[in-house]
Amino acid sequence: MLINHYSSSGGDAFPFFFRKRGLGTIIGTRTWGGLVGISGNPAFVDGGFFNVPTFGFVNTEGEWDVEGVGVAPDIEVWDRPEQIVQGKDPCIEKAVEVLLEELKKNPPKSVTTPKAPDRSKWIEREIK
Repeated sequence: MLINHYSSSGGDAFPFFFRKRGLGTIIGTRTWGGLVGISGNPAFVDGGFFNVPTFGFVNTEGEWDVEGVGVAPDIEVWDRPEQIVQGKDPCIEKAVEVLLEELKKNPPKSVTTPKAPDRSKWIEREIK
């Protein structure tokens, strides 16, 4: 999974649960750490508004988590502006490298397609 310091809210929660389930490697930079929720507040008379944090995120151990801290990557990679203007994408390049290495360690299982069933007998049953 690719994350960066602009990820927040669901971009914080998703990598948290991705890691919790052990689904794979997280690459990039620490997420923003904005996982406190807000709920609707009435607008001011002039059309302005304000938000008040009303609920937070608690992990499965019953501790406050992620808010103000973010989710750290397993492999830290920064997208440097000078590389981006050269058409490079360090995070994607690292992700491809990691995935190819994973495929070497855990190659996909080959699946043989079974012979197609003889469905003509099914039609005979339905006609009778």
